[in-house]
Amino acid sequence: MLAGFSVVPVGYGEGISNLIAELVLIIEDSGLPYVLGPMQTTIEGEPEQVLDLIMKCHRHARKSSARVLTHITIDDRQGSTGRIEGKIKDVEEVLGRNLPNEHG
Repeated sequence: MLAGFSVVPVGYGEGISNLIAELVLIIEDSGLPYVLGPMQTTIEGEPEQVLDLIMKCHRHARKSSARVLTHITIDDRQGSTGRIEGKIKDVEEVLGRNLPNEHG
């Protein structure tokens, strides 16, 4: 399963990079493959692992803010792995060129 998610603390202040850095440490600690993007983070793993990690990040953000909005997009494709990079490569192959993406 792939899941793109963003955590938005309401009333936290204008800049949230410190909070996002804390969440990245939680994600890294999980051992799941991930890609940090400018507007969301994408993680890959078994459904239970992915959803548990997203909720762990959500709960961590709640420690700093009375209200947190977490947006999740799930791509759950049976038998599919390595899709964080694979989905991008598939489109690049069709176009015959590399594209700018969150992998750099």
